[in-house]
Amino acid sequence: MFYEEVFRGLNEKRVDYIVVGGVALVLHGVVRLTADLDIAVGLETRNLKKLISIMAKLGYKPAAPVKAEDLLDGALREKWIREKNMLAFGFRHLKGPGLVDVMISTPVKYSELKKNAVMVKAGGIKIPVVSITGLIKMKKGSGRPQDALDVEALREAKRHEK
Repeated sequence: MFYEEVFRGLNEKRVDYIVVGGVALVLHGVVRLTADLDIAVGLETRNLKKLISIMAKLGYKPAAPVKAEDLLDGALREKWIREKNMLAFGFRHLKGPGLVDVMISTPVKYSELKKNAVMVKAGGIKIPVVSITGLIKMKKGSGRPQDALDVEALREAKRHEK
């Protein structure tokens, strides 16, 4: 699995996170190509510090020209959302492919997504993943054409889940 070391690192540091986006679709059995890993995290300072630490250790740096520590500033995150319509803080791997997008704004509250998350085992790693229902809610809130297709695929996956 492409992001195996990221999952291992997040789990070892006990970062409060769940997988959302394209990788979540794949982990729910939907065939979907995606180039990045989208995660939602608890935005508390302590959790974000653990996240930043593991990303640096694994060789990831911010994709934008900012410091990783800027993610700790709640007022700055709100400014990014308000002024730049930024939804995620990207971390890019320095030595190859690899982009991890940390959601700073989601159409569904993190606490709700976390409460209904499921554990998926892949590559011997337990990975917290947004539920199919939660992912459908997130995708419906985006308004992007690809997300409408994803919603249909998720509904089909949910029918086969029962």
